[in-house]
Amino acid sequence: MRKLETMEEFHELKNNGKHVFMFSADWCPDCRVIEPILPEIESEFSDYTFLYVDRDQFIDICIEHDIFGIPSFLAYHDGQETGRFVSKDRKTKEEIQKFMNSLSK
Repeated sequence: MRKLETMEEFHELKNNGKHVFMFSADWCPDCRVIEPILPEIESEFSDYTFLYVDRDQFIDICIEHDIFGIPSFLAYHDGQETGRFVSKDRKTKEEIQKFMNSLSK
């Protein structure tokens, strides 16, 4: 999963194509727990581009989009928010898959 580099990149990507932004931080233990399953999730839902958003580096994006817990996921398709899985709770592979499956409806 590639890392988001700039605020401009965030706005460009969210407005063009299908993207899932995963909000995380290096210090977050619940984020580290799901790291090993993320490549499988990415390949299972390859119609989406997944991006890692460092919560500390992009706190303004978090505030703007009500991301107050990590790990959290925010999905966009051509400028429209299509789903959010936002909480401070640890996520399981099954919960992330359920969230991703809900996006295609």
